[in-house]
Amino acid sequence: MEKEKYTNEKSDSIICGRNPVMEALKSGANLDTIYIDGNGGSLGVIRRLAKEKGIVVKDADDKKLSRLSGGASHQGVVAEGACGEYSTVEEILSISREKGTKPFIIICDEIEDPHNLGAIIRTAETSGADGVIIPKRRSASLNATVFKTSAGAASYVPVARVSNLAACIDTLKENGVWIYGTDASGTDYSQTDFTGGVGLVIGSEGFGISKLIAKKCDFMIKLPMEGKINSLNASVAAGIFMYEVLRQRRSGK
Repeated sequence: MEKEKYTNEKSDSIICGRNPVMEALKSGANLDTIYIDGNGGSLGVIRRLAKEKGIVVKDADDKKLSRLSGGASHQGVVAEGACGEYSTVEEILSISREKGTKPFIIICDEIEDPHNLGAIIRTAETSGADGVIIPKRRSASLNATVFKTSAGAASYVPVARVSNLAACIDTLKENGVWIYGTDASGTDYSQTDFTGGVGLVIGSEGFGISKLIAKKCDFMIKLPMEGKINSLNASVAAGIFMYEVLRQRRSGK
């Protein structure tokens, strides 16, 4: 299982303890992620049930679980409830077909900060994007922090959560979507044509786009940098790119 990275923020919408989490799983509750410290006994059963239901399980030590539970007794397991339903990639693609427009999709490659993901979803909504795609692993998810940061946009923008981001990109390409990666080695974004189908890849906060996903990109684009700092916050950069797509589509470039 993936080892969970620590954050300083307490999670919301949580269920603590072995029996409460077990019952939540059995009842079909809308769970996003389960954090576990251990493998045997009922924890093993929880792992198995979560896997059967496609719920992400992450390993976390006692310190992490105590932070998530707010100090409440967790018995080695904490479940985080999803604050929204995930869409499918096909559902996102169907939006542009129904509107009679070219697809405009935001692909988040390991955006782990929920504040960044929430801000990206907010801008995706205001710039007219059809939806957002995130990976199941190494990514923030639709938790309470994301919903709050999105200022409600997460209620309107479809978010698909996929197991294999590279395979998902192949599917997008088969449906007429050009994939635009964002990297300092790319072409100036203002010189790029975004009037066709757009899949805009935003890389992680610390490492940018992964090598595998970079190889899948049809184009690499960049923002001009005039100062001494050579990068922007992921959500800020995403916002600039998204509004360039909107500008070109409204003006016909």
